[in-house]
Amino acid sequence: MVETLVISNIVLWLIVVVLALLVFALTRQIGILHERVAPAGALQPTNGPKVGELTEELNLTALDGSLHTIGGKSTKGFASFILFISPTCPVCKSLVPTAKSLAKSERSRMQLFFGSDGEEIEQHRQYVKDLRIEDSPYFVSQALGMSYQVSKLPFAVLISADGTLQSKGLVNTREHLESLIESMDSGIATVQEYVSSQLDTNDSEYVASAVEQRS
Repeated sequence: MVETLVISNIVLWLIVVVLALLVFALTRQIGILHERVAPAGALQPTNGPKVGELTEELNLTALDGSLHTIGGKSTKGFASFILFISPTCPVCKSLVPTAKSLAKSERSRMQLFFGSDGEEIEQHRQYVKDLRIEDSPYFVSQALGMSYQVSKLPFAVLISADGTLQSKGLVNTREHLESLIESMDSGIATVQEYVSSQLDTNDSEYVASAVEQRS
């Protein structure tokens, strides 16, 4: 009986050790995979105004009747972050709280706007109320969407305080929104552009190393 218990304990300990080694190996592989996978940035379309271009001023009236200027140099010194949404877009509704949270953390240098279109004004009023975004200007303007060639939602546009189009793209997650805001600090419009620059740098370093070895 005692020998059986001893043997069973030994077997159990062996199993525990094997499982621990497997967990360690999986953790290591996940870490390697995380380093190799590029971060997900907002998908930037090729049509419409180009990043780095000076935007044109648009004088718009928000849903609450307030007047605002989108594009061009900001007289208040704030960047403009415009999130295009729609009452018929389910993804938009889930992304609005994230946009509000990011705008709150960046309120010292950025103002949040919402853009949409359609003729059902009362539907938009109820939409604003349901999403609790009364504090942010909400534009029902086809001209605003056409200015930045918005064809799919949710879509975001970031205009710096000097009126330059800083970044734009389709956004579905918090990471997508953060990638647009990060462009103000990094000077890189998209994560894809960053990855490309890193690949170019690595290629240059590889070539330089190969030349040194040959010489």
